[in-house]
Amino acid sequence: VQLVESGGGLVQAGGSLRLSCAASGFTLDYYGIGWFRQAPGKEREGVSCISSDGYTYYADSVKGRFSISRDNAKNTLYLQMNTLKPEDTAVYYCATDQDGGSWCLDYRGMDYWGQGTQVTVSS
Repeated sequence: VQLVESGGGLVQAGGSLRLSCAASGFTLDYYGIGWFRQAPGKEREGVSCISSDGYTYYADSVKGRFSISRDNAKNTLYLQMNTLKPEDTAVYYCATDQDGGSWCLDYRGMDYWGQGTQVTVSS
């Protein structure tokens, strides 16, 4: 299992970014998978995820601004981030629950992680 994130960068507040997570070694739509983030000095948190049965979930802090999607043909997960705020600044990771049984937004239940991509939002 391998997850490779891309698409991070520096953007001004109010701007947009789209993150990608290319998955290999497993079929994306069979497992729960999501986006997580960790800011300096803070606990890692779930941002958005797609469960193994196709339901999407969002953290309250990003509802209405972020949108998760996947391209099964490309085996790639996306996170469209709009109206970005300085408090969205963090390293963003994608992760998957291969064992099943965990809520896809709970980082403690994820089994495989990507290397992360930095998102910095300037005010």
